[in-house]
Amino acid sequence: MLENKLAAARTRLILDKPFLGALVLRLPMVAADPNWCLTTATDARKFYYNPEFIEALRPHELQFILAHEALHCALSHFARRQHRLKHRWDIACDYAINPILLEEDLEPPPGILFERSFQGMTAEEIYPCLDDHTDEKDTLDQHIYDDNPDDGTDNQEQSGGAGDNDGDQQSEGGQDQSNEEDQSGPGKDQEQESSQGAGGAPQPPPLNQQEKETLDVQWQQRLAGAAQQAQQAGKLSGGMARLVDHLLQPRLPWRMLLARYMSATARDDYSYTRPSSRRGDPAIYPSLRSAQLNLAVALDVSGSINKKEMHEFISEVDAIKGQLRARITLHACDSQMVEEGPWIVESWEDLELPEKFTGGGGTSFKPVFNWLDSVDLQPDLLIYFTDAQGDFPEQQPGYPVIWLVKGKTPVPWGQRIQLN
Repeated sequence: MLENKLAAARTRLILDKPFLGALVLRLPMVAADPNWCLTTATDARKFYYNPEFIEALRPHELQFILAHEALHCALSHFARRQHRLKHRWDIACDYAINPILLEEDLEPPPGILFERSFQGMTAEEIYPCLDDHTDEKDTLDQHIYDDNPDDGTDNQEQSGGAGDNDGDQQSEGGQDQSNEEDQSGPGKDQEQESSQGAGGAPQPPPLNQQEKETLDVQWQQRLAGAAQQAQQAGKLSGGMARLVDHLLQPRLPWRMLLARYMSATARDDYSYTRPSSRRGDPAIYPSLRSAQLNLAVALDVSGSINKKEMHEFISEVDAIKGQLRARITLHACDSQMVEEGPWIVESWEDLELPEKFTGGGGTSFKPVFNWLDSVDLQPDLLIYFTDAQGDFPEQQPGYPVIWLVKGKTPVPWGQRIQLN
């Protein structure tokens, strides 16, 4: 029977991959009407499946599919789309999830979306990398937690696979009340759901905002619990542990972090100059004197950073610069410094990005540090905007460095701020 096949695949996941298995247990399995469910689907509450599709899958492929749907929920993809186009967001989410499962040695069915260059990236980081040809692709599964095409964001986008708009339509039929009951696993209620009439379960309505927020918290708790159980069993891989760590740690917007580090660097100096003797007071009191911050900014123009992202970064640095009284020396580099630079901007001037940069080659960070040494420029702070994929200097300089990084590549030293 189909229910036995699903239960066997889930049991194998629990034994071999307890982290993923624990997440899959949180999704009751429901046979769906094939008229809307062509393969499998999730609304962040349940796992819906087309019986014919499941019947055709081999056991290892079914394990992949179960884990795939569970990760969509555990990563809160249903709550993270924001302004993004529905279909393109669905594609980005699948590109983010499938490499994770492949690293866990799960074998996928034919037709999954996979791009090696997206490995280690979040859906938010993948989304701007997708071009218009992406709209011709489709996800293997369907994401029905966010499927209202009339939200005004992308009403021309129609997804044959996952639907992902911010829907505010939700029946009050009590799905929330049944959610915790459904978590109990494969009980009699679930078996009854899986063996509904020939038509199968109808497509559920999308989640409203309050439901998204509630489920987001619930899945974060489930994610933490599943990781703890797997770790205690000694079956949480290093890659999965890093993923969970990243997801559960407190996250601040990169702008806030950048402002915080720049403010900390712009130390105010105290002057102990002896006051005029006419005051008649022999004591010397410190007086606060605000110092100008000498800030160096380097742009990676190797081709991985697009102009829109550079404009966003420059405008943010410019806004912070005005508050801190910073003098900025801006330069750009791929494997060598661009000929047009540097650009020097005083604290009262607007920082504007040059119309065009030469570059687009390989990446080395050494020329920037060598150039700063050659011109005897010891900045109070260097901010390097990059994807961190290049050659680093072996030794850390004597001044603080912030790497504002697009992507997941680590840095050997300095302060790394994730650009999302």
